[in-house]
Amino acid sequence: MSIVLSRDSQVRVMENTVTNAEKYFGQFCSLLAAYTRKTARLRDKADQLVKQLTDFANTENPEMRATMRNFAEDLAKVQDYRQAEVERLETKVVSPLKLYGVHIKQTRAEIKKFKQVQKNEIKQLEKLEKLRQKSPSDRRMISQAETSVQRASVDASRTTHQLEEMIDTFQKQKLKDLQKIFSDFVTIEMVFHAKAVEVYSSAFQILESYDLERDLEDFRAQMNGVYGHYDARPLKDTMPSPAVPWALTGQNAQTTIQNQRRDEESTEHSAEEDPVEDLRGQGQAPQP
Repeated sequence: MSIVLSRDSQVRVMENTVTNAEKYFGQFCSLLAAYTRKTARLRDKADQLVKQLTDFANTENPEMRATMRNFAEDLAKVQDYRQAEVERLETKVVSPLKLYGVHIKQTRAEIKKFKQVQKNEIKQLEKLEKLRQKSPSDRRMISQAETSVQRASVDASRTTHQLEEMIDTFQKQKLKDLQKIFSDFVTIEMVFHAKAVEVYSSAFQILESYDLERDLEDFRAQMNGVYGHYDARPLKDTMPSPAVPWALTGQNAQTTIQNQRRDEESTEHSAEEDPVEDLRGQGQAPQP
């Protein structure tokens, strides 16, 4: 009976391991999916700002027009990086977490099988104990019951060993996956922010170099009926740098705004709380 109690203690540890994985991986999945969606919505809002800046630039004097157009180009480039960030978060962070719904369901099914084997062992032990108490002289029945107990114990011992190996593998893979998922998360964020700082630095210099006096001079000349006072400085070269990651070559502010990949997300989700992912009900892995 002490062996049975020991196995019962092992099962409780195994169940706690799976339950904790189900709880926390579900929460991680929910929060990081919400994080990704909110990042996508931030990208959409920034696209709107790019469009407004371009529209505004067309109404202004030459220096401000060139400054706002160049600034909008840089801001649009940041949103291209942010789009790559969203796609990589979905692929490398959110999707692997969703897969744990399948892993957990399979592991629970194996624990359930073992518990059935364990119940049978306990049932045979109880049957043997009753025979010894009620019919201590019936050696034939007691011998048969002892044989049944031995079979049940061997079956339980074998199943316990298999379950131990499976849970050990589950725990090892869980820890490795958790390390990789959050390492990928940090790497994706570092790459995005590093490139964003580079482009924002350029945008800052554009704003710093704005020549207010030249625009005022042109504005005052227009008020006095003089047009074409001078030519504004040319727009900067907007060709993407070879260092731009994730194949962004050829994109500019207009393609960023018009890209249909963003339409489906621009109207989704209000300010309500995002639900916690329930990993228990997932029966199959999501399509990549």
